[in-house]
Amino acid sequence: QVQLVEFGGGLVQPGGSLRLSCAASSGALKFYSVGWYRQAPGQQRELVAAVTSGDSANYADSVKGRFTISRDNAENTVYLQMNTLKPEDTAVYYCNGRTQSSWGTIDYWGQGIQVTVSS
Repeated sequence: QVQLVEFGGGLVQPGGSLRLSCAASSGALKFYSVGWYRQAPGQQRELVAAVTSGDSANYADSVKGRFTISRDNAENTVYLQMNTLKPEDTAVYYCNGRTQSSWGTIDYWGQGIQVTVSS
């Protein structure tokens, strides 16, 4: 089992940058695939970026070239570097840790953190 906590959200102007951190307060995050999701008001939660335990990353088309997901296993943390932010990036961002068990897929979620892109 892993417990996830997000850090680094806030208010930023369009064109600015933020780095989100997803830290595991228990459990070893290196054994999990980790994804960053976001949910804007009135919208469904969507996958932004994900990285496997083998360090293979994938991104939503809307953030390719602007966002980078990375993991630091020594720090038990996964980061989402967000550059050239746009107002449409405004949302609550959630960290997800996923693993497989004999019962199937198990998902763990952080509490979410607000990112607001506005002038």
